[in-house]
Amino acid sequence: MYEITVSMDFAAAHRLKNYHGACENLHGHNFVVEATVVCTELNEAFIGIDFKELKSILKEIVDKLDHTYLNDHEYFKQTNPTSEMIAKYIFENIKEKLRHINCKPHSVSVFESKNSKATYREA
Repeated sequence: MYEITVSMDFAAAHRLKNYHGACENLHGHNFVVEATVVCTELNEAFIGIDFKELKSILKEIVDKLDHTYLNDHEYFKQTNPTSEMIAKYIFENIKEKLRHINCKPHSVSVFESKNSKATYREA
């Protein structure tokens, strides 16, 4: 089994409902996303998935979040735009985009700062 990881960042604003603290106020982050996929097979060039392809997939997803108010995003209208739920959203979208190849998402981590991250992976 092979793990391939890429990362990128995006800026967005949000407010957390039912938080009962400062994060209930409108605020923003420069989020960093780290996405890891696992591949069971390598292609003829001995690559599970090209970094360029995985970065392109992640960029397509992250571009929909970049410089937005996350609370207005359809996915987050039913939940809170926490780092945990942002990670789950990105994971689910990567999973959908990888359905045609021998790789699947392993985990997605979302950093709100260099010292704070949330990670989502399926059981």
